[in-house]
This record gives sequence, structure tokens and C-alpha cells, in this order.
Amino acid sequence: MSVICDYCGKDAALVSGKEMYPHRPDLYGLQFWKCSPCEAWVGCHKRSNAVPLGRLANAELRKAKSTAHAAFDPIWKSGRKSRKNAYLWLSRKLGIPFKDCHIGMFDVATCSEVVRVCNEMESFHDNQTL
Repeated sequence: MSVICDYCGKDAALVSGKEMYPHRPDLYGLQFWKCSPCEAWVGCHKRSNAVPLGRLANAELRKAKSTAHAAFDPIWKSGRKSRKNAYLWLSRKLGIPFKDCHIGMFDVATCSEVVRVCNEMESFHDNQTL
């Protein structure tokens, strides 16, 4: 398998968690795809033969994805919706197919849209309880 960097078009290298996070022994056994020139990386599914969890992300995109997860994950972690139903809802709100609705694959603009629609939903729910 090869992973091509969206930023520079070069091949990413498969590296260990020890290389990515030398101060985190708990992550040594994980694998990551890393593009050194762009400082972009993505983790791999556990026990997956190096299947990436999403797309390579630089610092800006990693922050955007983290913010998107912070806005979205409480929707399903709270039990208000199942995880699947939360992603179905999000796919409808974003106007994308359910199969493509994965924060790990989103760009910065789509992550911003996730935050917007989730905040909109939270505002709606807050107003319903007044």
C-alpha cells in the first residue's frame, strides 16, 4: 500500500508510534503514515495492515479535525443519537453520501461546516429546554 501526500504529491512513509511520539510509550505499537517535508501525518486503523484512518493532515487540518470532533462527538457520546445515526444526520446536513461522511477524510472547510451545523443543533436543543 502507498499513501500519497495531498500537499506535495510525494509518497508518505509508514512509521511507528515510537517515531511519531517518542515520549508516549503507549503509542509505540501504532502505525502512522508521515510526509516529512509537509509535516503531515495520519494514524492507521489498529490491526489493519497500515490502512490510514483518514487523509494526511498538516497542523492546520489536524486542528480543524480536532475541533470538528469536539463539536460532533458529544452528539453520539451523550446517547442522544447512536454513532451511526449521528453520522447519517451529519451526512444529510453536509449534503454528502453517508459512505463519505468521516471527519478523518474532511478538509479544513468541511471541518468548519461540521462545527457550524453541530453548534446550530446545540443552539436548537438549548432553546427547546428554555
